[in-house]
Amino acid sequence: MGWGTRAGATVGVVLALVGGYLVADATDVVPGMLTTAPPPPEPAPFPDAPGAVAAPPLAVALPPLDDAATEPVADAVQAKVDDLVDDDRLGPRVGAVVTDAATGERLGAAATDAGHVPASTQKLLTAAAALTSPGAATTIPTTVLLDGQDDLYLVGGGDMMLAAGAGDPTLVNGRAGLADLAGQVADELRLTGRTTVTLRLDDTVFTGDAVSPSVFPGNVTAGYIAPVAALAVDVARLDDDEYARREADPALAAAQAFVEALDAERVTVEGDVTRARAPSAATAVGEVRSAPLGEVVDYLLQHSDNTITEVVGRLVAIDAGLPGSADAATRAVLATVGALGVDLDGAVLADCSGLGDGSVLTPGQLAAVVGLLVDPAHPELRSGAVGLPIAGLRGTLGDRFLDSAARGVARAKTGSLPDVTSLAGTVVTADDRLLVYTLMADEVPAGGTYGARVIFDEFVGGLAACGCTGG
Repeated sequence: MGWGTRAGATVGVVLALVGGYLVADATDVVPGMLTTAPPPPEPAPFPDAPGAVAAPPLAVALPPLDDAATEPVADAVQAKVDDLVDDDRLGPRVGAVVTDAATGERLGAAATDAGHVPASTQKLLTAAAALTSPGAATTIPTTVLLDGQDDLYLVGGGDMMLAAGAGDPTLVNGRAGLADLAGQVADELRLTGRTTVTLRLDDTVFTGDAVSPSVFPGNVTAGYIAPVAALAVDVARLDDDEYARREADPALAAAQAFVEALDAERVTVEGDVTRARAPSAATAVGEVRSAPLGEVVDYLLQHSDNTITEVVGRLVAIDAGLPGSADAATRAVLATVGALGVDLDGAVLADCSGLGDGSVLTPGQLAAVVGLLVDPAHPELRSGAVGLPIAGLRGTLGDRFLDSAARGVARAKTGSLPDVTSLAGTVVTADDRLLVYTLMADEVPAGGTYGARVIFDEFVGGLAACGCTGG
């Protein structure tokens, strides 16, 4: 067969193959571009969404009260205030102010600008200052530093609510534990095989008098306040009572408790604990931190804890760049609250807790501070408002207002000293208005302090039952 014959045969074979493939492609036997199948149906059109339209205007569910509607409640509240100040059982010096929290409108007042002894209602100023600066999220450190090979320094930052054992994250008093701190330190020491150390106490964060000179010494003996210290276990209590006797040297007692915690970790402290400032080059080998300051403020308001209030006041001073002293604390609290817009002209703070002799505040000034705590424009202060004791439920109001319309709807900071009764807080009325009130009496007849407290409670109960109709 010649070349031409062979070429023609080859072309024929190729054409036959190509033609067979095209047929197979058209019948969809093999993949390809050809097909005899009917075309697919046209896809359904994409649905049209309705265009955005303007929302209908919002209806006013609760229109603002006009002047004619607010006059009856103001008249009713003023009448209650007049009856209060005329009650001879309260003595000749009674001040009161009631305002609408939402509008700031004064509904009733008497001796609003007269200076009174505030007692523990004064803690409201320290609370507001602390929540402003350093702020609710701040925690207080207790640190151990190592200098050289075996010299430890226990450095207090102001936490007087340490636990001697392990800390409990659910508690405020006892959030940070010395046993936890000792465990951290022991782990670091074991890395180099050291088991014998010396311990020095650095409690220099606070300076000056451990107790304000304005405080009567008998209050320390009675357990109403402890010497303020850079660190302490359980606010320096010697037993579990709320007003137990306190350690004479809370920081040194805490250092001794830390020695015992180290011993439990098989680390021996050689010699006595001595005081010394930690070298700047020392290395941190352990740290525990207190509950956030917002929770600490809640604690001091609930328990009316004088010691913790004084500690918090000194922290405000340090944050402001002042010394951690009692005098600097009162100056810092006044300056911080004044910067919030409260007119503190004539105000005097003998200490931060109200336990000392010589503090002066007006009902108007206290009411202004409470107003700030509930003001939506100051969310940083909100924990001070919700942290107040609740009538008939918790804190220093837990056993008061038990049969009152104010139970569960009134909050307040209490104040009590010999011949002095005060109450400052908020109450929700029968028609859901939030009122701010301050009540002060500082010349209560002898033996009448308890009765004066009952009279104040009845007044707040009357506010709780009050409605916008003036009832």
